[in-house]
Amino acid sequence: MEKDTNHSQTNDVIIEEAETVKVSPGSANNKTLSMPAAIVVGFALIAAAIYFGGAKAPTGTGGTTNTPSLPFASPGDTAGASDGSIVQVTAGDLPTLGDPNAKVLMVEWGDYQCPFCERFFQQVEPTLREQYIKTGKVRFAFRDFQFLGQESTDAGIAARCANEQGKFWEYHDKLFKEQKGENQGTFAKANLKKFAVDLGLDTAKFNICLDSDKYKDAVEKDAAAGRDAGVSGTPTTFINGRVVNGAQPLANFTKIIDEELSK
Repeated sequence: MEKDTNHSQTNDVIIEEAETVKVSPGSANNKTLSMPAAIVVGFALIAAAIYFGGAKAPTGTGGTTNTPSLPFASPGDTAGASDGSIVQVTAGDLPTLGDPNAKVLMVEWGDYQCPFCERFFQQVEPTLREQYIKTGKVRFAFRDFQFLGQESTDAGIAARCANEQGKFWEYHDKLFKEQKGENQGTFAKANLKKFAVDLGLDTAKFNICLDSDKYKDAVEKDAAAGRDAGVSGTPTTFINGRVVNGAQPLANFTKIIDEELSK
């Protein structure tokens, strides 16, 4: 993993880009992840100082890093959409939260093992759900960018198996609440099946779906769509096509949402 901090200009909005989980440049098909030594050192020195973060991969980015001064800054990294461009993205094939006709579409590409996706889920998403999604102002979508290893892929498949029984969002939330590090067994299939029990799913149906890797292709297809849109790590969020990289502070999201609502 690698984390960086940037400031980029997007449609006259200053977006402060913090920690970023990055796909290793040498990984095959962007399916494996390595942790650069710089991040290990960074954690040893200043992990306690970290508050907000995000994730980036090494392809599909543009712009420049202007002020790499916060923890885990990476001078060689770049920030997406700094030219103010709008990226056309869709909500994907999973259920969305909010009014389908909401003026603002917010699409997050994430990985269930990404610690910064979990931070976004815990610290930003609750307010967005209460103030913008439930009030019909924002339609929110989650799309798979499961690149942190086999457990990420299995978690993505499991969430889609839960979706067969109408409980995608319940399972999505359960995964982020249970997150405990990368590829340490938390999202082993046995635990994913236990989560299904906890949520009251038809476990026989769920287990067959999970064991067959029924939705593996769908998970990979979602990640490919993200890369086509310029996603280079997790979380990457598009607000009516305007990109926000990382688990930014809540105000960075609401500022753009409010601007889009005022148009």
